[in-house]
Amino acid sequence: MTDAPRPSHRDFDPGLMRLFDQYVHGQIDRRAFLAGAARFAVGGTTAAGLLAALSPKFVQARQVAEDDARLATRYETIPSPAGYGEARGYLAAPAGAGGPLPLVLVVHENRGLNPHIEDVTRRLALEGYLAFAPDALFPLGGYPGDEDSARSKFQELDQARTREDLLAAAAWLQSHPLGNGRMGVVGFCYGGAIANFLATRLPDLKAAAPFYGSAPPVDAVPAITAELLVVLAEDDPRVNASWPAYEEALKAAGKSYTLLQPPGTQHGFHNDTTPRYDEAAAKQAWTATLALFARTLR
Repeated sequence: MTDAPRPSHRDFDPGLMRLFDQYVHGQIDRRAFLAGAARFAVGGTTAAGLLAALSPKFVQARQVAEDDARLATRYETIPSPAGYGEARGYLAAPAGAGGPLPLVLVVHENRGLNPHIEDVTRRLALEGYLAFAPDALFPLGGYPGDEDSARSKFQELDQARTREDLLAAAAWLQSHPLGNGRMGVVGFCYGGAIANFLATRLPDLKAAAPFYGSAPPVDAVPAITAELLVVLAEDDPRVNASWPAYEEALKAAGKSYTLLQPPGTQHGFHNDTTPRYDEAAAKQAWTATLALFARTLR
């Protein structure tokens, strides 16, 4: 991981960051973002330059090398019950581990299994987990190598079928011969919403850490048995709008949950490949996530 300073969201106008959030989540396209960003381009900076500054820098942010000798990693193909034929994901484990290992399912954002999520999966493996990150885009050819194409492809998915594949990925991981049968899930943005969804569908799930993910339907909350760590950003109106009703339902059903909402953060603050990253808040949330998993999965 490079020590070179990287731009922070505090270096950019809040209006530009809101515009970028709309772009990231497919509410506007690249052309609309560039048109809107033009009004923030000053001092020789161009709209295209602002987009480049805000876009992910996977190599610079990588924390664990792909060939780290401490790990064993590979892509695994599993049956798809949703009619796609096959599903695929990235599996990481401590090198030479004979098991049984605690299990963590890692669910990506709305761009598929990109290098950042693979890096997060390796980080978990270094902590002693058998970690598996399914790729929702695999039926459409997998992560295409750039974020724009990935976002466009993601909108082509049949989400009902995709959720069936994610449920199958969870079942595959939970029954893995290296695992101890105790599984948690962590997800980011879209993956945070999936983590909430899986918590309502998997009665044996021990823990879920949804990072800035939309809430599940409140009538599904009574089915949750996992302990939850709900991670939200402070400035994230779209996602945060669903939290009050979700929290009320969790309280009414007597569920075990913790809310972590670091001040001054924006949606995506854990993702260290973009300027939305907040180092202190990301470390706080990750430490809390690891503590949750250590308590419930080992």
